[in-house]
Amino acid sequence: MKKYRYPLFILAVSSLLVYCKTNKQTSQQTASSAATSVAKEEKPVRTTGKSPFIPASETIGKMVIEDGFEVKLIAAEPLVSAPVAMQFDDKARMWVVEMVGYMPDTIGTGEDIRNGNIVILDDKNKDGVYDDRKVVIDSLVLPRAICLIDNGILVAEPTNLWFYELKNDQVFKKTLVDPKYTEGGNVEHQPNGLLRAMDNWIYNAKSDKRYRRVGGKWVIEHTHFRGQWGICQDNYGRLYYNNNSQNLLGDYFPAGLGAWNKNQRGVAGYNEKSVANNKVYPLHPTPGVNRGYMKNVLDDSLRLNEFTAAAGPVVYRGDLFGKNYDFNAFVPEPSANLIKRNFLNEKGYVVKGDIAYKGKEFLASTDERFRPVSLYNAPDGSMIVLDMYRGIIQHKTYLTPYLKDQIGKRDLTQPLSAGRIYKIVPKGSQSKPVTIPDGPQELVKLLGHPNGWVRDRAQQKLIDGKYNQTVPALREAVKQTANPLLAIHALWTLEGLNSLKPEEALSWIRQSAWTFRAQGLYASAAVITPGTYQQFATAFDGIVDSGDTLAAPYVALLCKSIEKFDQNASRGLLNKLAIKYPNNRYVSDAVISNLQDQEELFHGAISASVSDQNAVINKQLTRVVTAIRSAQGNRNPEMLKKEFPKGEALFTSVCQTCHGADGGGVKSLAPPLNQSEWVTGSKDKLISIVLFGLTGPVKVNGHVYQTPEVSGDMPGIGYDKDMPNEDIAQLLSFIRRSWRNNADKVTTEEVTKVRTKLTGREKSFTEAELNGI
Repeated sequence: MKKYRYPLFILAVSSLLVYCKTNKQTSQQTASSAATSVAKEEKPVRTTGKSPFIPASETIGKMVIEDGFEVKLIAAEPLVSAPVAMQFDDKARMWVVEMVGYMPDTIGTGEDIRNGNIVILDDKNKDGVYDDRKVVIDSLVLPRAICLIDNGILVAEPTNLWFYELKNDQVFKKTLVDPKYTEGGNVEHQPNGLLRAMDNWIYNAKSDKRYRRVGGKWVIEHTHFRGQWGICQDNYGRLYYNNNSQNLLGDYFPAGLGAWNKNQRGVAGYNEKSVANNKVYPLHPTPGVNRGYMKNVLDDSLRLNEFTAAAGPVVYRGDLFGKNYDFNAFVPEPSANLIKRNFLNEKGYVVKGDIAYKGKEFLASTDERFRPVSLYNAPDGSMIVLDMYRGIIQHKTYLTPYLKDQIGKRDLTQPLSAGRIYKIVPKGSQSKPVTIPDGPQELVKLLGHPNGWVRDRAQQKLIDGKYNQTVPALREAVKQTANPLLAIHALWTLEGLNSLKPEEALSWIRQSAWTFRAQGLYASAAVITPGTYQQFATAFDGIVDSGDTLAAPYVALLCKSIEKFDQNASRGLLNKLAIKYPNNRYVSDAVISNLQDQEELFHGAISASVSDQNAVINKQLTRVVTAIRSAQGNRNPEMLKKEFPKGEALFTSVCQTCHGADGGGVKSLAPPLNQSEWVTGSKDKLISIVLFGLTGPVKVNGHVYQTPEVSGDMPGIGYDKDMPNEDIAQLLSFIRRSWRNNADKVTTEEVTKVRTKLTGREKSFTEAELNGI
């Protein structure tokens, strides 16, 4: 039986990326001819005609970059094609993921062809331009992420995550790490990233898993669901990501904590809006976005107003840009051909920021085929830009007739074989990559290097090499305070070498500087054991008594580690925290994260001490208890799966990404389906939404959902002629009968009738228009 994977109920204005089949192109240019080109001042243009292919040697001339910076082309076709992700190795070689098989044509013919590659690009003559290509792994289907670790490389190839062991850059063993790295869904909405973070775990975007290799075996743990395309960290190991309509999201607290209570919809301090301002300033008209016909998507000059395809971000951690860039995050917007700069500020554990400028961008181009999709820190302190260089950036599932018309009129399809990699540096700088040495003691010194990429790689190499002989030097580094970043990396290197002592973590917990205290608290989770938990429980109790409001959420999150060995001690800490901080949303949610299926009991236990029912802790507990009771009335999912197999498969693989497995909706993405009047009410309205989408705001159960609470637009699937009416009917029947919904089925004939009636429609519906049906 043919399987269909059609995204549905995804509230997203436009997709992140499109990766098209590689064809031969004319006018191929080498990177060296444009290696030192500088982006020039160019007046914005207003043309909406054809979008010509610009040779690699000329494309930088179409860019405008912030004063004092320049763009250098370091790799281009035919050396590289369709780059979507990369990592540097110790020799500053680039390991690049080429996803050349995505969307070979407008109907996606041949997407399952094995033509993806992992390649190594090398700068043999050391002139700053990559001139050598070596294919390490080929015949991959839509590869999307890599991670260098130990003696090999992790490769994400949906649906699998593989570990390839290497010798002299050649594969000699292949191990399946996770057969469910992705579980269905459109490739634009599948896990990616594989960020090897400071805490020695590997994290993903669009995923709730993390990975770690321990004793030669792979460990997989559940964590918070985060992001869409791309993930990065700052100097203190906090994670940042986004979804396609949000500039920058992030975690205030350690990524490995707090994701334990399946009854809890979200935990404050995770998936927070680090930068809520989503305004963008393209250099030229950008009508080629999927919802360009909608009000306010484009401004009066046909320029995109806000992010619609935010892609792989990076927090700049290099040592070239200067002090004003010490805590800046950059986010590419391929649909508007630009890169956004954001300022970030830290106040306690809260990180908030704003866009760096109004009316302009850090980098923008008038070349519509410039598609920056991922950004990286580099060994030389520069910032790396991966440019897929494509005309089309929309998958067939979401391709509206409007955008198809734009693609045709402006000749955006061909050629398909390009790909460029740039680096951004201050003008006149002589950047040189730091080569990572093999000597253990030299690696310890590099843990304090001003370039964050160098620090990360030194830490990873010490752990991969099992250099336990460096433990004495690491202990000394942990004690010093002159270079906090050296101390922090030394701490986590000790953790990675299984050599961190409990007294070291306890010492950091007692530090007056929050920078050290926060790291010590998180590191404590690794050394709380049957022999040490009492020490930590006592220390945590003292922190609560002292009124340390910064540490309080951490203590609540760490109670899970105490609970393993002493439930009473853990519950005592949670009680004390709830009573002391009843209106602190971060503490309240951290407390509740420990209480799966015990929420009602706990609520009763603190009711005498926290009698104000408007207190945050009481509101949050009531919300969770209500959700649990509601879920108890849900219909049997196994019975529904048997009755609507196609509908269940479509929902599980696609819809629940934004609407949740429980139909309760996902923060920043989509409203609930469970007990929604739009789901259980008029069939014609529901069918119309699914076929042609819905533009917000929309009221569900008395609450108005609009951006930024959810994405502003849900694309329909009626534009895709290959989607069978029977499948749509099954899906809608499935959701109308799931959870506590109990509406009648939708028939194939009913879908056919509405679809025929709406033949030729191009625009998504509004709530007002649907209410007229």
